[in-house]
Amino acid sequence: MGATKKYFKRQFKTQMFKLDYEDASDFYLGCYQKNRSCVPLLVMRALLFFGSVAIVVASLVLTIQAGKGAYWPIYLTHWGLVMMMVSTGFGFAISVVTFLKGPIDGTFGLPWYMKAYWVLYNIALPLALFITVFYWAFLAGLADSEEAAELELAVNKVLDIFIHAVNSVVMVLLLLTARQPVFILHFYQVFGFALVYMIFSLIYYAAGGTDQFGFPYIYPVLDWNQPGIATLAVVFSAILIIIIHFLVALLVLARDAVGKCYRKDNGFSLTS
Repeated sequence: MGATKKYFKRQFKTQMFKLDYEDASDFYLGCYQKNRSCVPLLVMRALLFFGSVAIVVASLVLTIQAGKGAYWPIYLTHWGLVMMMVSTGFGFAISVVTFLKGPIDGTFGLPWYMKAYWVLYNIALPLALFITVFYWAFLAGLADSEEAAELELAVNKVLDIFIHAVNSVVMVLLLLTARQPVFILHFYQVFGFALVYMIFSLIYYAAGGTDQFGFPYIYPVLDWNQPGIATLAVVFSAILIIIIHFLVALLVLARDAVGKCYRKDNGFSLTS
């Protein structure tokens, strides 16, 4: 109980809002490897990055072939796919830089590209989980939802699984195989991204934008013609995203405990 109290006390200090971290090697070493080689994580990140690129390209190409490519950028699902691709890309790039130039020195702070990766990761991971949960819980059965529309537009059902389930698998693997931290107070990063999307949906509605069937909304639950329902959806989504981020932080805590035990580190502390 004392260790748990120390963990939460540390996590809620004001400096935890920042992108400060002592050990840069945690951004390019695998959680379960006992040596200091960057190669194992390099291989894993290469697979995750190129897999992410394939998912994004397949989704975009099939939507264009269906004659609805202009609508591809309006959906949060696809924003999440792009964030997944960019975040795995930055992770892969960090591993490549380490492989070519050797260990990265974080004595005087993390380099900019590591901080950029950290922010992208903090956004893409909970966002992917949110998209998966929200889709399967609320949108999968709606005939006029974007996801169902994609199926009607002959988008492969396998791709539907990839963009609403495998997206989360990719990001969770990115989390489980590395050592990079997740701070609870970094929730503002994914929250800010979600806020940008909400503002975009409002501007899109005000400008007369429609979904690919001509309805005046992007998602049925985000119909600004019914501001009460849309506002409730936004509030619910904001709470869900914060909860997911908190659960991700706890998952990282468990990952680190298992990883340190496997590597036979000298002790494990919730505050480390």
